[in-house]
Amino acid sequence: MATRSLTGPDAASRESARLLALLDAVDPTPESAALRARSFDLLAVGPGTRLVDVGCGGGLAVAEAARLGAEAAGVDADPRMVAAARQRWPGRTFTVGDACALPFTDGSLTAYRADKVHHELPDPAAAAPEAHRVLAPGERIVLLGQDWDALIVDADDAEPALTLARARAARIPHPRVARRSRNLLLDAGFREVRVEVRTGVFTDGTALRMLAGLAAALPRADPGTGTSTGTGPDVERWLAEQRHRAAEGRAFVAVPIVLATGLR
Repeated sequence: MATRSLTGPDAASRESARLLALLDAVDPTPESAALRARSFDLLAVGPGTRLVDVGCGGGLAVAEAARLGAEAAGVDADPRMVAAARQRWPGRTFTVGDACALPFTDGSLTAYRADKVHHELPDPAAAAPEAHRVLAPGERIVLLGQDWDALIVDADDAEPALTLARARAARIPHPRVARRSRNLLLDAGFREVRVEVRTGVFTDGTALRMLAGLAAALPRADPGTGTSTGTGPDVERWLAEQRHRAAEGRAFVAVPIVLATGLR
């Protein structure tokens, strides 16, 4: 059985902290705020809405939905995220739970939202039927997700960006599931399924934090042998170029996000 360090956070805690920091950097941007607002519009969030935000992270979407008058609850598989959400938004409902076994009775909800969640699930195809179960007839689901093959970065050398995207995709159970969103909803029995794509564009330090986070997930060069086992000097030089671009306000990172919606 694995043991945890008594002097510092374990790997899971570090990963949760890294992800929360990235969300804190990206969520306040105008592009991300517009995506959340669009998801609320598609769900007709307002007084009387009973909404679940699956994969709620730090809880921002739950808090925003509640401000619109919804009875909103957040569910996340990571207890560290749930703890952070409860601390940030006291009085709101956050629960540790599984997207494929939600803690709600049949037909008890009027809105279901999942943002950047399905690519991390062991079985994304099992989550849509569960959403179908907890929604009342005639109510709506919205899925938002990034396709990890679709990262666009302006750089003098395009290859390191591809290396980072491929390496990140290799660590994700289902990196391309966003493009399957429409069919997942159809397979689960949803009707009037529609899809749109919105693109987040980042030209400042937010872009740098995203790219540095991708690079941090790669193994580093072996200091004993000098053999590159991961980022290597090319990616390090490329990141230095991106730091310079960000400092000059000349970075460009575009992230297409797929939104799929359907009726129960």
